[in-house]
Amino acid sequence: VMGLRLSNKSIVIVGGTSGLGLSAATACVAEGARLVVIGRDGEKCRQAVAALGEGVQAVVGDAADPSTAQNAVTCAVREYGRLDGLYHVAGGSGRKAGDGPLHEIGVEGWDYTLSTNLSGVFYSNQAAVRQMLKQEEGGSIVNMSSVLGFSPSANFFATHAYAASKAAAIGLSKACAAYYGPHRIRFNVIAPGLVDTPMAQRALADEDTMRYIQTKQCLDGGRAGVATDVDQATVYLLSDESKFVTGQVLAVDGGWSVRG
Repeated sequence: VMGLRLSNKSIVIVGGTSGLGLSAATACVAEGARLVVIGRDGEKCRQAVAALGEGVQAVVGDAADPSTAQNAVTCAVREYGRLDGLYHVAGGSGRKAGDGPLHEIGVEGWDYTLSTNLSGVFYSNQAAVRQMLKQEEGGSIVNMSSVLGFSPSANFFATHAYAASKAAAIGLSKACAAYYGPHRIRFNVIAPGLVDTPMAQRALADEDTMRYIQTKQCLDGGRAGVATDVDQATVYLLSDESKFVTGQVLAVDGGWSVRG
């Protein structure tokens, strides 16, 4: 359809079956994209495909497994003939595995958090960029970071392996933006504040944390974000509207990063 911002673009969304990823997938389909969504849970994958409608494929797998993203890229090329964009959303808290303040983190907590939040980005970005280099027509890669990668909160969000993994996603994206720019392959980052997703339930249920968020995320009455707050940033960075934009970190954080 003419006029849609992602008309006929073939896009892989890593972590596209729940939370921010599913919301983004819905927005991308509305803009004409053809998608492959990756999720760990087979039933959630089936539900996502049913909800998103035609022109959507699902690949079941863990983003921290090197073969998962490659399978999704292969699927996109097989179904749609090419790959135009990748959005990496998958990741999560390492708190249950032992993430916390530096002096308390065990080796297992560190390894789990880095594997969950950084290795997956490496695997998906590598699979996508290899395909885009082969096509020689450019493309857009968007990675999910967090404001905690550059704007810490000592009292309420002291998970230092998580912060390191999210900062690393920014460093990787900027280095790749510089290197692959001549190939017209763009790398950009979205850094949300606290958003109401399945991953954020601990913080959302804590009264002290939410009092903090009221002043920290000052826009719109002081609230946690919702997934749809992030969708249009995603569409913009995946679309040709941002064709002259690379290596950028777009904080969608309700003011978090500019409030003391």
